[in-house]
Amino acid sequence: MSSFAASHLSPSYPDRAAWGTAPKLRAWQQEAFDLYFRREPRDFLTVATPGAGKTTYALRIASELLARGVVQRVTIVTPTEHLKRQWADAAGRVGIAIDPEFKNSQGATSRDYTGVAVTYAQVSMHPALHRSRTEYRRTLVIFDEIHHAGDAKSWGDGVREAFEPAARRLALTGTPFRSDTNPIPFVTYAEDGEGVRRSVSDYDYGYAPALADGVVRPVIFLAYAGEMRWRTRAGDEITATLGTPLTKDQLGQAWRAALDAKGDWITQVLRAADRRLTEVRRGVPDAGAMVIASDHEAARAYAKLLRAITGQGATVVLSDDPGASDKIKQFSASEERWLVAVRMVSEGVDIPRLAVGVYATSVSTPLFFAQAVGRFVRVRRRGETASVFLPSVPTLMGLAGEMEAQRDHVLDRKPPEDGLDDFLVDEARQKKDNPDVLGDELPFETVEASATFDRVLFDGGEFGTAAEPGSPEEEDFLGLPGLLEPDQVAVLLRKHQADQQAAKRRKAADPRPEPALSPHEEIAALRKELNGLVGAWNHRTAQPHGVIHAELRRACGGPPVAQATAEQIRQRIETIRKWATQRSR
Repeated sequence: MSSFAASHLSPSYPDRAAWGTAPKLRAWQQEAFDLYFRREPRDFLTVATPGAGKTTYALRIASELLARGVVQRVTIVTPTEHLKRQWADAAGRVGIAIDPEFKNSQGATSRDYTGVAVTYAQVSMHPALHRSRTEYRRTLVIFDEIHHAGDAKSWGDGVREAFEPAARRLALTGTPFRSDTNPIPFVTYAEDGEGVRRSVSDYDYGYAPALADGVVRPVIFLAYAGEMRWRTRAGDEITATLGTPLTKDQLGQAWRAALDAKGDWITQVLRAADRRLTEVRRGVPDAGAMVIASDHEAARAYAKLLRAITGQGATVVLSDDPGASDKIKQFSASEERWLVAVRMVSEGVDIPRLAVGVYATSVSTPLFFAQAVGRFVRVRRRGETASVFLPSVPTLMGLAGEMEAQRDHVLDRKPPEDGLDDFLVDEARQKKDNPDVLGDELPFETVEASATFDRVLFDGGEFGTAAEPGSPEEEDFLGLPGLLEPDQVAVLLRKHQADQQAAKRRKAADPRPEPALSPHEEIAALRKELNGLVGAWNHRTAQPHGVIHAELRRACGGPPVAQATAEQIRQRIETIRKWATQRSR
Protein backbone atom coordinates (compact mmCIF):
# COMPACT_ATOMS: atom_id res chain seq x y z
CA MET A 1 0.00 0.00 0.00
CA SER A 2 1.34 3.45 -0.90
CA SER A 3 2.17 5.77 1.96
CA PHE A 4 0.32 8.41 -0.05
CA ALA A 5 -2.82 6.37 -0.54
CA ALA A 6 -4.99 9.45 -0.02
CA SER A 7 -3.36 11.47 -2.77
CA HIS A 8 -6.07 10.75 -5.36
CA LEU A 9 -8.90 12.10 -3.25
CA SER A 10 -10.98 15.25 -3.70
CA PRO A 11 -9.43 18.56 -2.67
CA SER A 12 -10.36 20.61 0.37
CA TYR A 13 -10.37 23.85 -1.62
CA PRO A 14 -12.46 25.24 -3.16
CA ASP A 15 -15.01 22.39 -3.09
CA ARG A 16 -15.99 20.27 -0.12
CA ALA A 17 -13.67 17.41 0.63
CA ALA A 18 -14.77 13.98 1.72
CA TRP A 19 -14.56 13.77 5.49
CA GLY A 20 -11.06 12.83 6.61
CA THR A 21 -9.46 13.28 3.19
CA ALA A 22 -7.38 15.85 1.32
CA PRO A 23 -4.93 15.75 -1.61
CA LYS A 24 -1.95 16.73 0.48
CA LEU A 25 -1.25 17.32 4.11
CA ARG A 26 -1.72 20.75 5.59
CA ALA A 27 1.37 22.34 7.13
CA TRP A 28 0.49 21.29 10.68
CA GLN A 29 -0.39 17.75 9.56
CA GLN A 30 2.91 17.38 7.73
CA GLU A 31 4.82 18.75 10.70
CA ALA A 32 3.10 16.35 13.11
CA PHE A 33 3.52 13.48 10.61
CA ASP A 34 7.26 14.15 10.29
CA LEU A 35 7.66 14.43 14.06
CA TYR A 36 5.90 11.11 14.53
CA PHE A 37 8.24 9.26 12.18
CA ARG A 38 11.34 10.95 13.53
CA ARG A 39 10.49 9.64 16.98
CA GLU A 40 8.94 6.27 15.99
CA PRO A 41 7.00 6.27 19.30
CA ARG A 42 4.79 3.59 20.71
CA ASP A 43 2.44 6.27 22.09
CA PHE A 44 1.77 9.66 20.50
CA LEU A 45 -0.80 12.23 21.60
CA THR A 46 -1.98 14.87 19.11
CA VAL A 47 -4.16 17.76 20.28
CA ALA A 48 -5.65 19.66 17.32
CA THR A 49 -8.62 22.01 17.27
CA PRO A 50 -11.92 20.71 15.82
CA GLY A 51 -12.00 21.08 12.06
CA ALA A 52 -8.20 21.04 11.67
CA GLY A 53 -8.13 17.64 9.95
CA LYS A 54 -7.11 15.06 12.57
CA THR A 55 -8.68 12.24 10.59
CA THR A 56 -6.67 12.86 7.42
CA TYR A 57 -3.52 13.08 9.54
CA ALA A 58 -4.25 9.86 11.47
CA LEU A 59 -5.13 7.88 8.36
CA ARG A 60 -1.96 9.03 6.62
CA ILE A 61 0.07 7.71 9.56
CA ALA A 62 -1.89 4.46 9.46
CA SER A 63 -1.23 4.09 5.72
CA GLU A 64 2.49 4.63 6.23
CA LEU A 65 2.77 2.18 9.14
CA LEU A 66 0.90 -0.48 7.15
CA ALA A 67 3.05 0.13 4.08
CA ARG A 68 6.26 -0.22 6.12
CA GLY A 69 5.02 -3.40 7.77
CA VAL A 70 5.29 -1.85 11.22
CA VAL A 71 1.67 -2.87 11.89
CA GLN A 72 -0.66 -5.37 10.28
CA ARG A 73 -4.00 -4.28 11.67
CA VAL A 74 -5.76 -1.05 12.69
CA THR A 75 -8.30 -0.62 15.48
CA ILE A 76 -10.14 2.71 15.72
CA VAL A 77 -11.87 3.55 19.02
CA THR A 78 -14.57 6.25 18.94
CA PRO A 79 -17.07 7.79 21.39
CA THR A 80 -20.21 6.96 19.35
CA GLU A 81 -21.68 4.44 16.92
CA HIS A 82 -22.06 7.10 14.24
CA LEU A 83 -18.36 7.93 14.36
CA LYS A 84 -17.45 4.28 13.79
CA ARG A 85 -19.12 4.45 10.39
CA GLN A 86 -17.71 7.88 9.65
CA TRP A 87 -14.15 6.66 10.30
CA ALA A 88 -14.77 3.52 8.25
CA ASP A 89 -15.98 5.60 5.29
CA ALA A 90 -12.94 7.88 5.50
CA ALA A 91 -10.53 4.97 5.85
CA GLY A 92 -12.10 3.22 2.86
CA ARG A 93 -11.34 6.24 0.73
CA VAL A 94 -7.63 5.88 1.48
CA GLY A 95 -7.57 2.14 0.86
CA ILE A 96 -7.87 0.90 4.47
CA ALA A 97 -10.86 -1.43 4.88
CA ILE A 98 -12.38 -0.98 8.35
CA ASP A 99 -15.36 -2.94 9.70
CA PRO A 100 -17.65 -0.55 11.62
CA GLU A 101 -20.25 -3.24 12.35
CA PHE A 102 -17.92 -5.49 14.37
CA LYS A 103 -19.67 -6.88 17.46
CA ASN A 104 -18.07 -8.35 20.57
CA SER A 105 -20.22 -11.45 20.14
CA GLN A 106 -18.69 -12.35 16.76
CA GLY A 107 -15.12 -12.45 18.08
CA ALA A 108 -13.46 -11.95 14.68
CA THR A 109 -14.10 -10.06 11.49
CA SER A 110 -13.79 -10.91 7.80
CA ARG A 111 -10.29 -11.22 6.32
CA ASP A 112 -11.41 -8.58 3.82
CA TYR A 113 -10.90 -5.98 6.54
CA THR A 114 -7.65 -4.44 7.72
CA GLY A 115 -9.22 -3.61 11.05
CA VAL A 116 -12.30 -2.62 13.02
CA ALA A 117 -13.93 0.47 14.49
CA VAL A 118 -15.35 0.09 18.00
CA THR A 119 -16.64 2.37 20.76
CA TYR A 120 -15.10 2.96 24.17
CA ALA A 121 -18.21 1.41 25.74
CA GLN A 122 -17.87 -1.66 23.52
CA VAL A 123 -14.25 -2.16 24.59
CA SER A 124 -15.13 -1.81 28.27
CA MET A 125 -17.73 -4.58 27.98
CA HIS A 126 -15.21 -7.20 26.82
CA PRO A 127 -11.62 -5.96 27.16
CA ALA A 128 -10.18 -9.49 27.10
CA LEU A 129 -11.56 -10.06 23.59
CA HIS A 130 -10.00 -6.86 22.28
CA ARG A 131 -6.71 -7.67 24.03
CA SER A 132 -6.63 -11.05 22.32
CA ARG A 133 -7.25 -9.43 18.91
CA THR A 134 -4.53 -6.86 19.62
CA GLU A 135 -2.02 -9.54 20.61
CA TYR A 136 -2.80 -11.72 17.58
CA ARG A 137 -1.51 -9.20 15.01
CA ARG A 138 0.72 -6.14 15.34
CA THR A 139 -1.91 -3.43 15.76
CA LEU A 140 -2.12 0.34 15.51
CA VAL A 141 -4.84 1.66 17.80
CA ILE A 142 -6.25 5.11 16.95
CA PHE A 143 -8.10 6.70 19.88
CA ASP A 144 -10.57 9.29 18.59
CA GLU A 145 -11.21 11.89 21.31
CA ILE A 146 -9.06 10.03 23.83
CA HIS A 147 -10.49 12.00 26.76
CA HIS A 148 -13.52 9.70 26.64
CA ALA A 149 -11.35 6.88 27.97
CA GLY A 150 -11.66 8.73 31.29
CA ASP A 151 -15.46 9.01 31.24
CA ALA A 152 -15.80 6.10 33.67
CA LYS A 153 -13.37 3.94 35.58
CA SER A 154 -14.60 0.86 33.71
CA TRP A 155 -13.90 2.57 30.38
CA GLY A 156 -10.38 3.55 31.39
CA ASP A 157 -9.62 0.13 32.85
CA GLY A 158 -11.04 -1.60 29.78
CA VAL A 159 -9.04 0.51 27.33
CA ARG A 160 -5.85 -0.05 29.31
CA GLU A 161 -6.35 -3.82 29.49
CA ALA A 162 -7.43 -4.22 25.87
CA PHE A 163 -4.72 -2.15 24.19
CA GLU A 164 -1.69 -2.45 26.45
CA PRO A 165 -0.16 -5.00 23.98
CA ALA A 166 -0.63 -2.71 20.93
CA ALA A 167 2.41 -2.13 18.74
CA ARG A 168 1.47 1.54 18.27
CA ARG A 169 -1.12 3.84 19.86
CA LEU A 170 -2.10 7.19 18.31
CA ALA A 171 -4.31 9.33 20.56
CA LEU A 172 -6.31 12.27 19.19
CA THR A 173 -8.36 14.99 20.81
CA GLY A 174 -9.82 18.16 19.41
CA THR A 175 -10.98 19.93 22.56
CA PRO A 176 -9.58 20.91 25.97
CA PHE A 177 -9.12 17.86 28.13
CA ARG A 178 -11.63 16.95 30.80
CA SER A 179 -10.94 18.71 34.09
CA ASP A 180 -11.87 16.00 36.53
CA THR A 181 -9.13 13.84 38.01
CA ASN A 182 -9.73 10.57 36.15
CA PRO A 183 -6.40 9.61 34.54
CA ILE A 184 -6.59 8.87 30.83
CA PRO A 185 -4.89 5.64 29.70
CA PHE A 186 -1.69 5.93 27.65
CA VAL A 187 -1.45 9.69 28.30
CA THR A 188 1.74 10.99 29.90
CA TYR A 189 1.49 13.28 32.92
CA ALA A 190 4.25 15.51 34.29
CA GLU A 191 4.40 17.61 37.45
CA ASP A 192 4.45 21.36 37.05
CA GLY A 193 6.24 23.76 39.39
CA GLU A 194 3.46 23.41 41.97
CA GLY A 195 3.53 19.62 42.07
CA VAL A 196 0.34 19.26 40.01
CA ARG A 197 0.36 16.60 37.31
CA ARG A 198 -0.66 17.81 33.87
CA SER A 199 -1.09 15.92 30.63
CA VAL A 200 1.74 16.22 28.13
CA SER A 201 0.93 16.13 24.43
CA ASP A 202 3.41 15.33 21.68
CA TYR A 203 1.95 17.82 19.22
CA ASP A 204 -0.47 20.76 19.73
CA TYR A 205 -2.37 22.75 17.16
CA GLY A 206 -4.85 25.15 18.76
CA TYR A 207 -7.71 27.27 17.45
CA ALA A 208 -5.64 30.48 17.29
CA PRO A 209 -2.90 29.15 14.97
CA ALA A 210 -5.49 27.23 12.94
CA LEU A 211 -7.43 30.46 12.45
CA ALA A 212 -4.25 32.31 11.45
CA ASP A 213 -3.48 29.54 8.93
CA GLY A 214 -6.97 29.68 7.43
CA VAL A 215 -7.58 26.07 8.48
CA VAL A 216 -10.72 26.91 10.50
CA ARG A 217 -13.40 29.57 10.26
CA PRO A 218 -13.56 32.57 12.58
CA VAL A 219 -16.57 32.39 14.90
CA ILE A 220 -18.94 35.30 15.49
CA PHE A 221 -20.96 34.79 18.69
CA LEU A 222 -24.32 36.62 18.80
CA ALA A 223 -25.64 36.79 22.36
CA TYR A 224 -29.32 37.38 23.20
CA ALA A 225 -30.65 38.53 26.57
CA GLY A 226 -34.31 39.06 27.46
CA GLU A 227 -37.07 39.24 30.05
CA MET A 228 -38.26 35.91 31.49
CA ARG A 229 -41.30 35.29 33.63
CA TRP A 230 -42.33 31.93 35.05
CA ARG A 231 -44.73 30.43 37.60
CA THR A 232 -43.49 28.03 40.26
CA ARG A 233 -45.33 24.98 41.52
CA ALA A 234 -46.46 27.09 44.49
CA GLY A 235 -48.11 29.54 42.10
CA ASP A 236 -45.62 32.36 42.54
CA GLU A 237 -44.64 34.35 39.46
CA ILE A 238 -40.97 35.30 39.17
CA THR A 239 -39.36 37.67 36.68
CA ALA A 240 -35.67 37.82 35.77
CA THR A 241 -33.55 39.19 32.97
CA LEU A 242 -30.83 37.21 31.21
CA GLY A 243 -27.70 39.30 30.93
CA THR A 244 -28.05 40.77 34.45
CA PRO A 245 -26.70 39.45 37.79
CA LEU A 246 -28.80 36.51 39.00
CA THR A 247 -28.50 33.87 41.69
CA LYS A 248 -27.65 30.37 40.53
CA ASP A 249 -31.28 29.23 40.86
CA GLN A 250 -32.63 32.33 39.12
CA LEU A 251 -30.16 31.87 36.29
CA GLY A 252 -31.09 28.22 35.85
CA GLN A 253 -34.79 28.98 35.75
CA ALA A 254 -34.45 32.00 33.47
CA TRP A 255 -32.22 30.00 31.14
CA ARG A 256 -34.72 27.17 31.06
CA ALA A 257 -37.55 29.61 30.34
CA ALA A 258 -35.56 31.11 27.47
CA LEU A 259 -35.13 27.68 25.87
CA ASP A 260 -38.79 26.74 26.36
CA ALA A 261 -40.48 26.51 22.96
CA LYS A 262 -43.67 27.89 24.56
CA GLY A 263 -42.03 31.29 25.01
CA ASP A 264 -41.00 33.83 22.41
CA TRP A 265 -37.27 33.95 23.23
CA ILE A 266 -36.26 30.85 21.26
CA THR A 267 -38.63 31.76 18.41
CA GLN A 268 -37.07 35.20 18.08
CA VAL A 269 -33.54 33.79 18.20
CA LEU A 270 -34.35 31.11 15.60
CA ARG A 271 -35.85 33.79 13.37
CA ALA A 272 -32.68 35.90 13.73
CA ALA A 273 -30.47 32.88 13.04
CA ASP A 274 -32.45 32.06 9.91
CA ARG A 275 -32.00 35.65 8.68
CA ARG A 276 -28.28 35.26 9.31
CA LEU A 277 -28.30 31.99 7.35
CA THR A 278 -29.97 33.72 4.41
CA GLU A 279 -27.22 36.36 4.41
CA VAL A 280 -24.47 33.73 4.62
CA ARG A 281 -26.03 31.85 1.70
CA ARG A 282 -25.51 34.85 -0.56
CA GLY A 283 -21.83 33.94 -0.60
CA VAL A 284 -22.06 30.26 0.42
CA PRO A 285 -25.15 28.88 -1.35
CA ASP A 286 -25.20 25.49 0.39
CA ALA A 287 -24.55 26.81 3.93
CA GLY A 288 -26.55 24.99 6.60
CA ALA A 289 -27.55 25.65 10.19
CA MET A 290 -27.97 23.47 13.27
CA VAL A 291 -29.81 23.83 16.57
CA ILE A 292 -28.27 21.90 19.46
CA ALA A 293 -31.20 21.03 21.71
CA SER A 294 -31.25 19.70 25.28
CA ASP A 295 -33.68 16.81 24.81
CA HIS A 296 -35.95 15.03 22.37
CA GLU A 297 -39.08 17.01 23.20
CA ALA A 298 -37.32 20.33 22.69
CA ALA A 299 -35.76 19.17 19.42
CA ARG A 300 -39.14 18.31 17.94
CA ALA A 301 -40.65 21.58 19.19
CA TYR A 302 -37.81 23.61 17.62
CA ALA A 303 -38.33 21.81 14.32
CA LYS A 304 -41.98 22.91 14.35
CA LEU A 305 -40.95 26.50 15.04
CA LEU A 306 -38.48 26.40 12.14
CA ARG A 307 -41.15 25.12 9.79
CA ALA A 308 -43.37 28.05 10.81
CA ILE A 309 -40.49 30.52 10.35
CA THR A 310 -39.04 29.19 7.09
CA GLY A 311 -41.91 27.31 5.47
CA GLN A 312 -39.56 24.32 5.17
CA GLY A 313 -39.09 21.22 7.27
CA ALA A 314 -35.96 20.64 9.36
CA THR A 315 -34.03 17.39 9.68
CA VAL A 316 -34.34 16.08 13.24
CA VAL A 317 -31.68 13.74 14.62
CA LEU A 318 -32.33 12.03 17.95
CA SER A 319 -29.87 9.92 19.93
CA ASP A 320 -32.02 6.78 19.94
CA ASP A 321 -32.96 6.99 16.25
CA PRO A 322 -31.49 3.96 14.42
CA GLY A 323 -31.44 6.03 11.24
CA ALA A 324 -29.48 8.92 12.78
CA SER A 325 -26.28 8.23 10.82
CA ASP A 326 -28.14 8.11 7.52
CA LYS A 327 -29.98 11.36 8.31
CA ILE A 328 -26.71 13.13 9.13
CA LYS A 329 -25.09 11.86 5.94
CA GLN A 330 -28.09 12.91 3.81
CA PHE A 331 -28.20 16.37 5.39
CA SER A 332 -24.47 16.81 4.86
CA ALA A 333 -24.79 16.05 1.16
CA SER A 334 -27.92 18.15 0.64
CA GLU A 335 -28.62 21.87 0.52
CA GLU A 336 -31.33 21.80 3.20
CA ARG A 337 -31.31 24.75 5.58
CA TRP A 338 -31.78 23.37 9.09
CA LEU A 339 -30.75 20.40 11.22
CA VAL A 340 -32.07 20.01 14.78
CA ALA A 341 -30.20 17.60 16.98
CA VAL A 342 -29.96 16.51 20.57
CA ARG A 343 -26.46 16.93 21.93
CA MET A 344 -25.10 13.65 20.54
CA VAL A 345 -24.23 15.57 17.35
CA SER A 346 -21.93 17.96 19.21
CA GLU A 347 -18.73 15.95 18.92
CA GLY A 348 -16.96 14.38 15.97
CA VAL A 349 -19.90 14.50 13.57
CA ASP A 350 -18.65 16.40 10.57
CA ILE A 351 -20.92 18.46 8.31
CA PRO A 352 -18.59 20.94 6.59
CA ARG A 353 -21.39 23.15 5.27
CA LEU A 354 -22.68 24.03 8.75
CA ALA A 355 -22.08 27.77 9.14
CA VAL A 356 -24.80 28.92 11.58
CA GLY A 357 -25.56 27.43 14.97
CA VAL A 358 -28.04 27.97 17.81
CA TYR A 359 -26.78 26.82 21.21
CA ALA A 360 -30.15 25.88 22.72
CA THR A 361 -28.96 23.69 25.58
CA SER A 362 -28.10 24.45 29.19
CA VAL A 363 -24.97 22.31 29.21
CA SER A 364 -22.15 24.68 30.09
CA THR A 365 -19.03 22.56 30.50
CA PRO A 366 -15.96 23.95 28.72
CA LEU A 367 -15.46 20.60 27.01
CA PHE A 368 -18.99 20.37 25.61
CA PHE A 369 -19.03 24.01 24.52
CA ALA A 370 -15.79 23.59 22.59
CA GLN A 371 -17.09 20.40 20.98
CA ALA A 372 -20.36 22.07 19.98
CA VAL A 373 -18.71 25.15 18.48
CA GLY A 374 -16.28 22.84 16.70
CA ARG A 375 -19.15 21.62 14.49
CA PHE A 376 -19.21 25.00 12.73
CA VAL A 377 -15.54 25.85 12.20
CA ARG A 378 -14.47 23.46 9.43
CA VAL A 379 -13.41 25.65 6.52
CA ARG A 380 -13.80 24.74 2.85
CA ARG A 381 -12.51 27.96 1.32
CA ARG A 382 -11.00 31.13 2.67
CA GLY A 383 -13.35 33.82 3.88
CA GLU A 384 -16.08 31.60 5.32
CA THR A 385 -17.27 32.65 8.78
CA ALA A 386 -19.28 30.79 11.42
CA SER A 387 -22.08 32.42 13.42
CA VAL A 388 -23.25 30.91 16.73
CA PHE A 389 -26.32 32.28 18.55
CA LEU A 390 -26.47 31.73 22.31
CA PRO A 391 -28.14 32.96 25.51
CA SER A 392 -26.46 35.89 27.27
CA VAL A 393 -25.38 33.76 30.22
CA PRO A 394 -22.11 34.56 32.06
CA THR A 395 -20.75 31.02 31.78
CA LEU A 396 -21.29 30.87 28.03
CA MET A 397 -20.02 34.41 27.52
CA GLY A 398 -16.82 33.44 29.31
CA LEU A 399 -16.38 30.30 27.23
CA ALA A 400 -17.00 32.21 24.00
CA GLY A 401 -14.42 34.79 25.02
CA GLU A 402 -11.88 32.08 25.78
CA MET A 403 -12.17 30.25 22.44
CA GLU A 404 -8.45 30.63 21.82
CA ALA A 405 -7.39 29.28 25.23
CA GLN A 406 -6.20 25.71 25.73
CA ARG A 407 -6.11 23.58 28.85
CA ASP A 408 -4.25 20.43 29.72
CA HIS A 409 -5.79 17.60 31.66
CA VAL A 410 -4.92 18.23 35.30
CA LEU A 411 -4.72 15.63 38.07
CA ASP A 412 -4.22 16.05 41.84
CA ARG A 413 -6.96 18.57 42.50
CA LYS A 414 -10.57 18.61 43.61
CA PRO A 415 -13.34 19.10 41.05
CA PRO A 416 -14.89 22.59 41.20
CA GLU A 417 -17.94 23.03 43.38
CA ASP A 418 -20.14 24.94 40.92
CA GLY A 419 -20.93 21.85 38.90
CA LEU A 420 -20.13 23.49 35.58
CA ASP A 421 -17.19 21.37 34.53
CA ASP A 422 -16.09 18.69 32.15
CA PHE A 423 -16.77 15.62 34.25
CA LEU A 424 -20.48 16.15 33.56
CA VAL A 425 -19.95 15.62 29.86
CA ASP A 426 -20.44 11.85 30.10
CA GLU A 427 -23.97 12.53 31.37
CA ALA A 428 -24.39 15.13 28.65
CA ARG A 429 -23.64 12.53 25.98
CA GLN A 430 -26.36 10.14 27.17
CA LYS A 431 -29.86 10.05 25.78
CA LYS A 432 -31.86 12.90 27.27
CA ASP A 433 -35.64 12.72 27.51
CA ASN A 434 -35.92 15.33 30.23
CA PRO A 435 -34.78 18.95 30.26
CA ASP A 436 -31.44 19.77 31.85
CA VAL A 437 -31.56 20.85 35.46
CA LEU A 438 -29.49 23.83 36.54
CA GLY A 439 -29.27 24.48 40.25
CA ASP A 440 -32.07 23.28 42.52
CA GLU A 441 -34.91 24.49 40.36
CA LEU A 442 -38.47 23.40 41.00
CA PRO A 443 -40.87 22.41 38.21
CA PHE A 444 -42.37 25.55 36.77
CA GLU A 445 -44.38 26.91 33.88
CA THR A 446 -43.00 29.50 31.51
CA VAL A 447 -45.35 32.49 31.42
CA GLU A 448 -43.38 34.82 29.16
CA ALA A 449 -39.96 34.83 27.52
CA SER A 450 -38.87 37.58 25.14
CA ALA A 451 -35.49 38.14 23.49
CA THR A 452 -33.36 41.21 23.04
CA PHE A 453 -30.18 41.37 21.00
CA ASP A 454 -27.38 41.85 23.54
CA ARG A 455 -23.98 41.97 21.82
CA VAL A 456 -21.52 40.28 19.49
CA LEU A 457 -18.34 38.57 20.69
CA PHE A 458 -15.48 38.21 18.24
CA ASP A 459 -11.71 37.86 18.56
CA GLY A 460 -11.74 38.70 22.28
CA GLY A 461 -13.81 41.90 21.81
CA GLU A 462 -17.47 42.83 22.34
CA PHE A 463 -19.51 44.88 19.88
CA GLY A 464 -23.01 46.36 19.78
CA THR A 465 -25.54 47.41 22.38
CA ALA A 466 -28.90 46.07 23.45
CA ALA A 467 -31.56 46.20 20.72
CA GLU A 468 -34.94 44.75 19.92
CA PRO A 469 -35.19 41.80 17.50
CA GLY A 470 -35.79 43.12 13.99
CA SER A 471 -34.33 46.53 14.80
CA PRO A 472 -31.80 48.23 12.49
CA GLU A 473 -29.16 47.76 15.21
CA GLU A 474 -29.64 43.99 15.18
CA GLU A 475 -29.79 43.89 11.38
CA ASP A 476 -26.37 45.59 11.21
CA PHE A 477 -24.85 42.46 12.69
CA LEU A 478 -27.11 39.82 11.10
CA GLY A 479 -26.31 41.32 7.71
CA LEU A 480 -22.54 40.82 7.88
CA PRO A 481 -21.39 39.16 4.63
CA GLY A 482 -20.86 35.42 4.86
CA LEU A 483 -17.48 35.57 3.13
CA LEU A 484 -15.03 37.73 5.07
CA GLU A 485 -11.46 37.39 6.29
CA PRO A 486 -11.09 37.68 10.09
CA ASP A 487 -9.59 41.19 9.90
CA GLN A 488 -12.49 42.29 7.67
CA VAL A 489 -14.98 40.95 10.24
CA ALA A 490 -13.30 42.99 12.97
CA VAL A 491 -13.31 46.15 10.83
CA LEU A 492 -17.03 45.83 10.06
CA LEU A 493 -17.93 45.11 13.67
CA ARG A 494 -16.04 48.19 14.83
CA LYS A 495 -17.80 50.26 12.14
CA HIS A 496 -21.24 49.07 13.23
CA GLN A 497 -20.32 49.79 16.84
CA ALA A 498 -19.21 53.31 15.95
CA ASP A 499 -22.33 53.95 13.85
CA GLN A 500 -24.60 52.91 16.72
CA GLN A 501 -22.76 55.10 19.20
CA ALA A 502 -22.89 58.07 16.79
CA ALA A 503 -26.63 57.56 16.33
CA LYS A 504 -27.11 57.61 20.08
CA ARG A 505 -25.10 60.82 20.39
CA ARG A 506 -27.20 62.45 17.65
CA LYS A 507 -30.36 61.36 19.39
CA ALA A 508 -29.12 62.74 22.72
CA ALA A 509 -28.34 66.11 21.05
CA ASP A 510 -31.71 66.36 19.30
CA PRO A 511 -33.72 69.13 21.04
CA ARG A 512 -37.06 67.75 19.90
CA PRO A 513 -38.99 66.24 22.84
CA GLU A 514 -39.43 62.51 22.90
CA PRO A 515 -43.01 61.24 22.86
CA ALA A 516 -44.25 60.22 26.29
CA LEU A 517 -43.62 56.58 27.15
CA SER A 518 -45.87 54.31 29.15
CA PRO A 519 -44.35 53.10 32.44
CA HIS A 520 -43.34 49.69 31.07
CA GLU A 521 -41.85 51.28 27.95
CA GLU A 522 -39.85 53.73 30.07
CA ILE A 523 -38.44 50.97 32.29
CA ALA A 524 -37.58 48.83 29.24
CA ALA A 525 -35.77 51.78 27.64
CA LEU A 526 -33.85 52.53 30.84
CA ARG A 527 -32.81 48.88 31.22
CA LYS A 528 -31.59 48.87 27.63
CA GLU A 529 -29.58 52.05 28.20
CA LEU A 530 -28.06 50.65 31.41
CA ASN A 531 -27.14 47.37 29.74
CA GLY A 532 -25.49 49.28 26.91
CA LEU A 533 -23.40 51.30 29.37
CA VAL A 534 -22.47 48.14 31.28
CA GLY A 535 -21.35 46.58 27.99
CA ALA A 536 -19.19 49.60 27.22
CA TRP A 537 -17.67 49.54 30.72
CA ASN A 538 -16.97 45.81 30.31
CA HIS A 539 -15.16 46.51 27.06
CA ARG A 540 -13.09 49.20 28.80
CA THR A 541 -12.23 47.34 32.01
CA ALA A 542 -12.68 43.63 31.11
CA GLN A 543 -14.89 43.24 34.22
CA PRO A 544 -17.71 40.70 33.69
CA HIS A 545 -21.17 42.19 33.20
CA GLY A 546 -22.45 40.55 36.38
CA VAL A 547 -19.66 42.06 38.48
CA ILE A 548 -20.42 45.54 37.11
CA HIS A 549 -24.15 45.22 37.87
CA ALA A 550 -23.35 43.97 41.39
CA GLU A 551 -21.02 46.92 42.01
CA LEU A 552 -23.73 49.33 40.82
CA ARG A 553 -26.19 47.76 43.25
CA ARG A 554 -23.72 48.17 46.09
CA ALA A 555 -23.14 51.81 45.14
CA CYS A 556 -26.79 52.76 44.59
CA GLY A 557 -28.78 50.24 46.62
CA GLY A 558 -31.98 48.66 45.48
CA PRO A 559 -32.99 45.23 44.09
CA PRO A 560 -31.76 43.49 40.92
CA VAL A 561 -32.45 45.27 37.64
CA ALA A 562 -35.50 43.13 36.90
CA GLN A 563 -37.20 44.44 40.07
CA ALA A 564 -35.71 47.97 40.14
CA THR A 565 -37.84 51.09 39.70
CA ALA A 566 -37.24 53.58 36.91
CA GLU A 567 -35.63 56.01 39.37
CA GLN A 568 -33.30 53.31 40.73
CA ILE A 569 -32.19 52.43 37.20
CA ARG A 570 -31.59 56.14 36.46
CA GLN A 571 -29.34 56.34 39.52
CA ARG A 572 -27.28 53.43 38.24
CA ILE A 573 -27.04 55.02 34.80
CA GLU A 574 -25.81 58.26 36.36
CA THR A 575 -23.32 56.36 38.55
CA ILE A 576 -21.76 54.39 35.70
CA ARG A 577 -21.49 57.58 33.63
CA LYS A 578 -19.58 59.15 36.53
CA TRP A 579 -17.26 56.15 36.62
CA ALA A 580 -16.48 56.70 32.95
CA THR A 581 -15.30 60.26 33.62
CA GLN A 582 -13.63 59.76 37.01
CA ARG A 583 -11.96 56.33 36.87
CA SER A 584 -8.89 55.35 34.93
CA ARG A 585 -8.78 52.00 33.22
